[in-house]
Amino acid sequence: MEDDASVPRHSCLKLEPRDSQPIFIKGTWFASRFDLSITDGLNAWVCRASEDAVRDRAAQWDQPVPEYVSLAERYLGFQHSDSIYGFTDAGDDHKRLSWTFEKEGTKLEWRWKCQPSPNSKETTAAVLDFLMDANVGLSEEVVRKTQSFERLKVEAEKCLTQSENIANEKMEFESAIYAKFLGVLNSKKAKLRELRDKLSKQEAAGKRPQEEEESTDKTETYVSDDENSDIESLKDPTAICKDIPSSRSRGRKRALEK
Repeated sequence: MEDDASVPRHSCLKLEPRDSQPIFIKGTWFASRFDLSITDGLNAWVCRASEDAVRDRAAQWDQPVPEYVSLAERYLGFQHSDSIYGFTDAGDDHKRLSWTFEKEGTKLEWRWKCQPSPNSKETTAAVLDFLMDANVGLSEEVVRKTQSFERLKVEAEKCLTQSENIANEKMEFESAIYAKFLGVLNSKKAKLRELRDKLSKQEAAGKRPQEEEESTDKTETYVSDDENSDIESLKDPTAICKDIPSSRSRGRKRALEK
């Protein structure tokens, strides 16, 4: 059969039903059926939910079989505070296991009838063995988780230390680079100031000869009117020749008069 070939799931719940002493419910869950073993420590009951029974119940609630089994496992694997559990007499030493849940705003109740175990001691021992094995498995899991946590803690501390070292090295590197950059910058500034002073001196020295030349070019020689006339006469030779005969005739006239 399909269910027998599949790997079952197991659960064990300490249930405190309403108006009843605590009980332990061990569940074995298949794809389309499940088995329950229930004990209060003294007496034991079993419930064999066959494939046909589960199929009928699922059809009554208009649910697929896997969904019905999964929902039953959900409420019988862990006790839900919003669910009302019951474990009441059903006559002939039978018990009726029930639990409630809400679906689409409606409160529903599922019930399964449990018959007395053929061997209460064996059923109770099986439940206790499962609890012991589960406890051992949980203890081992806790140890593994603790060891894993310790390893992660050590790794986290190493990472934190490395991160701090990297941050410190980064700060030291940045400080050193900044100091070097500042030294280079100050040196460049000093050279720029030196060049600026040299350029200022060269510009000042170049302006002085230029100013002297400009003042010399702007100076004009003063010449009197007589000198201008002499200069003009020198420029005009005919004027000089004209003056010579006139002076001679004047001399002759003066001689005759005497």
